[in-house]
Amino acid sequence: MAIGLTSNDLELIRKTAILGGLGDEALTALLSDAVVKTPEHGEVLFVQGDPASAFFVVLDGWIKLYRITVAGEEAVVGIFTKGQSFAEAAAFTAGMFPVSAECVTDARLLMFPSNRLFDRIRQNPELGLSMLASTSQHLHGLVHQIQQLKAHTGAQRLAEFMLALAPVEEGACTIALPYDKALIAGHLGMKPESLSRAIARLKEVGVTVKRNMATIHDVDRLRNFFEQERAEVLRSRS
Repeated sequence: MAIGLTSNDLELIRKTAILGGLGDEALTALLSDAVVKTPEHGEVLFVQGDPASAFFVVLDGWIKLYRITVAGEEAVVGIFTKGQSFAEAAAFTAGMFPVSAECVTDARLLMFPSNRLFDRIRQNPELGLSMLASTSQHLHGLVHQIQQLKAHTGAQRLAEFMLALAPVEEGACTIALPYDKALIAGHLGMKPESLSRAIARLKEVGVTVKRNMATIHDVDRLRNFFEQERAEVLRSRS
C-alpha cells in the first residue's frame, strides 16, 4: 500500500468511481504501485501533449484541467476535488495528456503510474472495467455540464455544484471551495459578477460563503430550491 495513506484516505478511495468496485486483493495490488504526492498551490502536474504517465485520485485540495486555445487563452475543462479521479482515460490508452493540470490549492494526490497499469489489468480484468466505468462517468458529467449551461440559471448551477460537494444528505455542512472564485465561475459558465449574484441568491436559502468556505445550513432546503428553480424554468419555456 502507498506510504502516507490514512484510514480516512482508504475510506475515501473505496468510494471513488474508479476504485470503489474493486475487490480487496485487486485494490491492495494497485495501491502498492501508488505514491502519495503533496503538490503546492500553482504547481503544474502535467502539460497538454506530455506522455500520459499516471492517473490521479484527489485526497484533498482542488485541481483544474485546462487547454490552451489557438488564441492563447486558457479554457478550463474541469475542476476536481476530494474523492474524484482524473487522467485515467489517457493513462488507460497509454496516449498523451489531452489537457494540462494545475493545483489551484495545496493538495494531496494519490498518483498511479501507468507503466504498471496494464500488468494490473491483465491480472485483474475488473480494474479495466472500473476504469471504463469511471471514464464513462466523466463523459456523462461533461454532457450534463453542457445541458446545465443551457438550461439552468446561475443560482441553479451553483446550488447543484454545492450539493454535489456536500458530504451529507440532510442537515448542515461546511465545504471547502477553490480559493479562486473566478475558477468556479468559469466552470459553471458564468462571469465573476454573475457568481456573486448567485451567491447572494443562495444566501436567501441558508447558504453562506466566506472566502473559500461555504456553509449549507440545510441541505434539504438547498435541494428543494434547486428543484423549484428547475420547475419554474421548465414552466417558463413550455
